[in-house]
This record gives sequence, C-alpha cells and structure tokens, in this order.
Amino acid sequence: MDQRPPRLASLDVLRGLTIVGMIVVNSASYLHYVSGYAQFAGLEHAAWRGFTLADAVFPAFVFMTGASIPLALAARGAPEQGIGGLDGPTLRRLLVRSGRLFLLGLILSNLYWMATPESVPFRPMGVLQRLALCFLAAAVLYKTLGPRARLILAVAILALYWPLTLMPFPDGATDLRGPGANFVGWFDRLVLGAHVYVPGPLGYDPEGLLSTLPAVAQALLGVAAGEWLMAPQSRNGRGALGLLIAGTACIAGGLVWGLAFPISKELWTSSFVLLSTGVALVLLAGLHQALDVEGRRLPGSGFLTDFGINAIFAYSLHMLASIMLTAHLLKIPYVWATPFVGDRAAALIPVAIFVGLIWMVVAYMRKRGWVVKV
Repeated sequence: MDQRPPRLASLDVLRGLTIVGMIVVNSASYLHYVSGYAQFAGLEHAAWRGFTLADAVFPAFVFMTGASIPLALAARGAPEQGIGGLDGPTLRRLLVRSGRLFLLGLILSNLYWMATPESVPFRPMGVLQRLALCFLAAAVLYKTLGPRARLILAVAILALYWPLTLMPFPDGATDLRGPGANFVGWFDRLVLGAHVYVPGPLGYDPEGLLSTLPAVAQALLGVAAGEWLMAPQSRNGRGALGLLIAGTACIAGGLVWGLAFPISKELWTSSFVLLSTGVALVLLAGLHQALDVEGRRLPGSGFLTDFGINAIFAYSLHMLASIMLTAHLLKIPYVWATPFVGDRAAALIPVAIFVGLIWMVVAYMRKRGWVVKV
C-alpha cells in the first residue's frame, strides 16, 4: 500500500505565490534602477527598518522550504524523524541537494561578475544560497530531533540572535537603527571583505552569514507547520484554525518585539522572522481550508500551482531572462499606458508581460509532467 502523504494544493499555491511575488518585486526593482521607471512603495524593500509587501516574499519562501520538508522526506520513504533517524543515504541526498542549490545560487548571484569581473565583486551569498543552508539545517534537524526540541531550538536561536546583534564590534558603535552598525554586519565585513553586497565602511550582506541563523529558525517554524498539516486533525477545520491562531500570535509577537528589536529584513531580525512567518501562516491557513479541506478551486490557483511545482526553475529562469525587461517591445506598452494610468501602474505592464512569458514555460512543463528538482 502507498503510504506517501498526498500532495497538498495549499503548499503548491503558496509556494507559487511567493515565487511570483519574488519575480514581480525583482523585475519592478530592475526596471526602476536600470530604466528609471517609477515604482510603487510597496514593491520596494524597506531601506533598513520597516516592513513592506516586498519584504514579506522571501521569508515566506524560507518558511515554505521548511514546511515542505516533512512531506518531501515522508514521500521518499525516509526513516521517521527523531534521534537516530538520519541514515547515511538520506544525509548524502540532503547534502547533494543543498550543494546543487548553493552552486546554482552562486551562478545566478554572479552573472554580472562573470561578464565583467574587473568591475563587479564576486558575491558568495545570495537568495538561493540562503535557501540551501536553511534547507540543509532544517532537514537534518528534522531527522535528528523531535518536534518539541526543534521548536525549542528555533525559539532559542531567535532569542539569542538579539544579544548577538548588540555585541560590540571594532568598527564603531552598535546602532540597530543604522545599516550595518552591528556585530552581524561587522562579521560579514570581516569574513566576506569586499564581497559584501552593500559596500562601504559599514557594509553588509542582506543574505549574509550570521543573519542566516534566524532564517534557519524560520525554516524550523515551517517544518512545524508542515508536520501540523500532515497530522490527522488537519484534515478538518482544526488544521486551518491552528495555523490561523499560530499566525496571529506570531504577527502580534513580531510587532511587539519590533518595538525593542527593530523589524528589519536586511538584518533578518527575530521580530522580522515572527512577523513574516505570521503572515505566511495566515495565508497558509486560508489556502489549506479552501483547497485541501473544502476542495475548492480558487481563481488563479492553477496559475500559481504552475509556478509552485517548478519554483526554483521559475526563479532561475527569471534571473537569466531579466534582460528582456529592457527590450524595446516591452517599453511600448509602458509609454502608451503612462498618460492613462500613471507611470507607476504603467511600469507594472512590462512586469506582467514578463511574468506571463515565464508562466507559459512553467505551465507547459506542468502539462508535460516535467518537474525540475535541484
């Protein structure tokens, strides 16, 4: 008998939503900085402190990476989680997968460096590199620790990350309100040197080294959500209700903690983790109830599922094809629409066309049953 858990539509849809969000945010930013197009404030990341729509996207994907782990490993027939549950073949598979994802991230983060190495510094960290590290850590911990121990570890990481950011550093005075003026930024400068993403005497990398620790905690929170979805009680309304309660509590906790420990994506603060995780949990609760429990087909769910099933491929394709955004053909609708809808709304038209072109590829892949696994 096949004991594999069913594929949850809610996870595919939410994963697709995060990937589409990342593509839209990156594409709008690309047009803003390269072509000078106007941009809605919500599609810009907070300069240092704060929380925008753009800031919610990447942490949601980190969370979803963790949420997918229990189902993915169970589908492979891997040993149960808990102490001693990590066997040799499973560990090798996790190392190989995370290594491939990290290598892909290195390539995508350094496309400009490969073209002009004399003018662009090599960047060892990046979005996919952080996902690779979070996936590896969360998967190994899923196989070696029980659910309660993992939650305790996640809470401990978030709690200890706060004093870590406040530690004194040689370059100046700690000020969490200022970019890079903290021990975490100093550590990036010490280890990465000229390869930090944000240059300068207080340079740092928003996907840096120590700031990956709270991202691992976020992935572990995702693992807990994935386990909850696999539990028998999640097949009725209790599953969505539990996610909703947890999400509301995380949002409230993040906002309150943010009064003392600023909400900052660039530093990936613990308050930011709670707030962004809460948003993801609330969305997952609604999608789980509608799609998994009630079996409804929401408008756009097929479109998002196409992206969700081949999420890493879609993200990689948009990185490789982003130069298309500056094509003359995509400027024509922007110029035409600007007098009617304004420059900010008109700037989204090339972005929407770009997303549509990527969707045509991933929709065809889904139709043919092609799933690219890194």
